[in-house]
Amino acid sequence: MERIRNYINGEWVQSEAKGYGDVWCPATGEKIGEVPFSTDKEVDKAVQAAKKAYWEWRCTPPLTRARYLFRLKNLFEAAFEDIARTLVTEEGKTLDESRGEVRRLIENVEHATGVTTMMTGYNLEDIAQDIDCAAERQPLGVFGMIAPFNFPAMMPWFFLPYAVVCGNTYVLKPSEQVPFTQTRLFEFIDECGFPEGVVNMIHGAKDTVNSMLHHPDIVGISFVGQSSTARYVYKVCGETGKRVQSQGGAKNSIVVMPDANLDKGIPSLITSFFGCAGERCLSGSVLVAVGDVYQQLKEKFVAAAKSLKVGNGLDEGVQMGPVISTKHKEKVLGYIEKGVKDGAHLMLDGRNIKVDGYPNGFYIGPTIFDGVHPDMSIGKEEIFGPVASIVRADSLDEAIGFIQKNEYGQTACIYTSSGKTVRDFKYRVEANMIGINIGIAAPMAFFPLGGRKGSFFGDIKGQGREIFQFFTDTKILIERWF
Repeated sequence: MERIRNYINGEWVQSEAKGYGDVWCPATGEKIGEVPFSTDKEVDKAVQAAKKAYWEWRCTPPLTRARYLFRLKNLFEAAFEDIARTLVTEEGKTLDESRGEVRRLIENVEHATGVTTMMTGYNLEDIAQDIDCAAERQPLGVFGMIAPFNFPAMMPWFFLPYAVVCGNTYVLKPSEQVPFTQTRLFEFIDECGFPEGVVNMIHGAKDTVNSMLHHPDIVGISFVGQSSTARYVYKVCGETGKRVQSQGGAKNSIVVMPDANLDKGIPSLITSFFGCAGERCLSGSVLVAVGDVYQQLKEKFVAAAKSLKVGNGLDEGVQMGPVISTKHKEKVLGYIEKGVKDGAHLMLDGRNIKVDGYPNGFYIGPTIFDGVHPDMSIGKEEIFGPVASIVRADSLDEAIGFIQKNEYGQTACIYTSSGKTVRDFKYRVEANMIGINIGIAAPMAFFPLGGRKGSFFGDIKGQGREIFQFFTDTKILIERWF
């Protein structure tokens, strides 16, 4: 049984932790490893290693820093399939989904190599008589990231490569539920030859998070997880003077208008609601049928969901894997029970699904409720599982009103053939990412990814152009020479 190690100052280190957590394979229900709950002392060792490495790394030319990422990108490409399979084993999603995630990881590494353009400042002569002014971007020090379980490979790399290529040093804490994927990636970081202390990884749970949040030598934190924790991270970083980008949960609505092309739209709708077993902040959660599209949409949607093959993501032809853990499975099942109790019509019940060969896996089949009211628990709260709620609306205004009422503002999508409807929808809806005739509004690495309202706390999102601002300070030089 493998015990996961920390990576501190360029070395793999066995943790001094007294407590360890279990790591499970969701598809089989088997224990596959143990992860340490690292101590405050170990967190401090990682931070001090990063702090010590900072100045020399900060003085390294940006192009030289980028060359480490070029080498790392090539190592990731060579091990692409191995990384994807490691991800499937510990997180549960299908192999195709994992391949897509690893591809997004690599795209962020590629995008970060544009630092010599993205980190440039600006200047203006003669802001006053014989006085010039310039703005230069400079790194800040040690940054940290607290990662979620649902994208073990990709999510830390919305932040890490940008921080490092800008001249900062880094401490990453992966989710304790999925430590193997980042461990594999850090083996390539080690092989790549980064200077000691530039990139560090510390494992742990809540106490490790708090140790990072309160550490005086960490200047900024990136977080992705549920909104209650995101609010807490945002609050503590404010109190301790840290920069922060804290991404929370979601309750995404997908609106289907009467003029939508259902035959072309259904495949992406199904992927949106049930891809990655619904465990992603960009998943569809509420299907809003506007006007007389309701009956036809419902029939096609349910029929397509019924045809999905659920199983071990490493097996051929599987389209949806298990959820992450027994605990999370119980949480999702609890929401299904709430939906039934509140009077919603359970059209497709995934509670008792059986997967041949894997009796102990954490499986829930596609589940669809009809007759959902926006005030029901399943209509307004984040479930984070393969549960879809169908809501009827008489008009676009009613559909938009439903979206605006929800506390989250991650993404919203609409299916329609009308340009006027699209403009009205994207203009009015209070969500950060808008999808038009696609079910998942997931931007590429060169555009920002985040949310609004209860889905994001901070001002600068992950990836995109703006993230270079998060990891640098704009120093202003005003000069006059006699």
